[in-house]
Amino acid sequence: MDVGGASGRRFWEATAEVESLVWDGDELLDVVGGGRRWGADGVERPSSFIHDYPFDRGIVSPSGRFTVVYAERGTEALLLEGDQLVRELERDDEIAEDFDYPVALGALRDGREVLVHCPRERGTLEIDDLETGKRLTHGVRRPRDVFHSRLAVSPGGRYLMSAGWLWHPYGIVEVFDLDDALADSAVLDGQGVLPADGGIDDEVRAACWLDGDRLAVSTEGRTRQLGVWSLSAGRWLCRNSVDFSLGTLVARGETVVSLHGHPRLVEVATGAVVAEWPAVEVSLREDSFGATHIPTPVVALHPDGSRLAVAQPDGIAVIDLPGR
Repeated sequence: MDVGGASGRRFWEATAEVESLVWDGDELLDVVGGGRRWGADGVERPSSFIHDYPFDRGIVSPSGRFTVVYAERGTEALLLEGDQLVRELERDDEIAEDFDYPVALGALRDGREVLVHCPRERGTLEIDDLETGKRLTHGVRRPRDVFHSRLAVSPGGRYLMSAGWLWHPYGIVEVFDLDDALADSAVLDGQGVLPADGGIDDEVRAACWLDGDRLAVSTEGRTRQLGVWSLSAGRWLCRNSVDFSLGTLVARGETVVSLHGHPRLVEVATGAVVAEWPAVEVSLREDSFGATHIPTPVVALHPDGSRLAVAQPDGIAVIDLPGR
């Protein structure tokens, strides 16, 4: 195992707290911070605009054209195109302070970019066309008693994942077929395509897409485990016990970046830690619900998988990841 030293890590200073990160080529962008940038030289460039509302998270559409900035434990959000406001967004305020804002930007199989969110009820998923603003979901809806959170459209645009929870609280993961959902929106009110029996039966702590078919899933039952679930096979491809908390997961090829206390690079087939960086601080956040004083780590994986940017109290740690 490689314990990452300073030679594989750089530090870029920031004039204020970094609340979102996305790679734009070899530059880093903080959309919540009004579009401020860090060049490849690590020097911060000022923001072009400011937000009146105290947002603390941001996401960017696959094309980079659209952005949503929001309060992770609030009800307000803005949809932006560049630095221009497209429209204001909001979510159901039922115990919104207790779980992460459910929102995702993605691309469907036909290339249309979409916004997925819960503007009416915390159990009702809606899909909007980003280009036109048209709502693509319609008809009578009968949502289940579920709290959707940590939404993510799969690579290729076939599926939607919700890593939310049921009232106990108890973490779950659900996956919906977007082709079916756009033909019949009531599909989003069901339990999705994962099998009810013989499926992911332990409590889910976190999940992320490895590709258009496979999910990396962190669960906790008698032991903590990291597994890979295949939608096409309808089963676990592998599942291994680990002796540490995995926290938030970010997919990277056949590995995931595990964010809990500090970053670790974990091989999904074995659960083995390939490398870790104890000197880089991240929060002890695990689920999409619970303590409000433990925020989700702010990170960005470079599209080529070579670098990971991690927000720190006074700047950004840029980590060179070992070969894929």
